[in-house]
Amino acid sequence: MFKGRHFDRSVILLCVRWYLAYSLSLRNLEEMTAERGISVDYATVHRWIVRYSPELLERFNRRKRAVTRRWHVDETYIKVRGRWAYLYRAIDSDGDTVEFWLSERRSLAAAKRFLRKALSHHARPERIVIDGSRTNREAILACDMTSRLRNRSRRELKPIQIQQSAYLNNRIEQDHRAVKRRIRPMLGFKSMASARTILSGIEMVHMMRKGQAEYACNSNLSLAEQFARLAA
Repeated sequence: MFKGRHFDRSVILLCVRWYLAYSLSLRNLEEMTAERGISVDYATVHRWIVRYSPELLERFNRRKRAVTRRWHVDETYIKVRGRWAYLYRAIDSDGDTVEFWLSERRSLAAAKRFLRKALSHHARPERIVIDGSRTNREAILACDMTSRLRNRSRRELKPIQIQQSAYLNNRIEQDHRAVKRRIRPMLGFKSMASARTILSGIEMVHMMRKGQAEYACNSNLSLAEQFARLAA
């Protein structure tokens, strides 16, 4: 994973973890590493984050525990290139993150793409809670129908129950805050590509803090210890 890198893996992992987990800028990290006798340019730190966030998330997802079959789905706003983009997210009844997807548009096509991604990576939910969004309701109905038509098992799949309630969906509204709290100091992303990459790392850290990795279920591993396990 770190073969051929000029800096030691511990330095790279430290910078990536600090940036994704805490309200620090790239220049903050440049200063903090310099105080420890390590000269790292902030642009180099950015390249590390872009390079390793997706790979660490992929490794994390292979060790992620199963989510429950009752989901809450919603989208929130993220600024990219000075314009609003839409971060679709889903959590389960325990508050664990199911899936996420950043879209330039808030549309039926975007909602379908997000749900197809979630359904392809996880077992079909029994129920999905949404707010009053008509678009999300239509997306669930369409994806559910496609999923049942493609079903090759011998047992008949029951339709996904849709429950529309702004009050019940307050759970995911609260969960959005942890992600947006880290994004706020960044003052917006410069491109959709970098936004998706960095958000993947931020969401991964959020899942780590929830203890969603199988190896973290019965232990109190720190973020540093979890990063070290993923990079091993």
